[in-house]
Amino acid sequence: MLGRTLFIDPGRCIGCQACVSACRECDSHRGTSMIHVDYPDAGHSTAALPTVCMHCEDPVAPCAEVCPAEAILVTADGVVQTADPTRCIGCGNCVGACPFGVPQVDPAQKLQLKCNLCYDRTSAGLAPMCATVCPSGALFYGTLEQLTTERPGVSVVTEFAFGEVVVSTGVAMVAPASHRGPVPGGLPLVEVNGRPA
Repeated sequence: MLGRTLFIDPGRCIGCQACVSACRECDSHRGTSMIHVDYPDAGHSTAALPTVCMHCEDPVAPCAEVCPAEAILVTADGVVQTADPTRCIGCGNCVGACPFGVPQVDPAQKLQLKCNLCYDRTSAGLAPMCATVCPSGALFYGTLEQLTTERPGVSVVTEFAFGEVVVSTGVAMVAPASHRGPVPGGLPLVEVNGRPA
């Protein structure tokens, strides 16, 4: 059962990048945005999609599973934290393991960078910066009940299929009401914890 989390509604994204600017201003990230906006059919449509860490739950977040330095911690509330800078060796295993293509490695710092759901804010009951500035509601922070009260009839997905592997996430995607089952993932999951997926 979802608690308060981030819901991504691609049908509402207008590609304005307000989320990117807000993320850059968050105290958690201090000058570096951990969200990006993709334009999957640039030049032909206005479709846009904000991409954030999906905070994988099942199996345990693949990025954390493959980290040889145990730098990526998952808190009891399911938030997959940014790598601990005192432990991260910048090896990039997390980049290869993430089925959503989210983590980046800063080679100069030898440090993995990714969204931590604005943990400084969400752990205090506040919404992540990206959701506070989204003018279209493509990024909604709250409970499933709050979302469905505001948007009756929507369907929410927290399972994504990468071939035969299904990954459950703590962040949800809003899908057409007629959709049933996992959403096909965009990148293949090659291995989990050193084993072929």
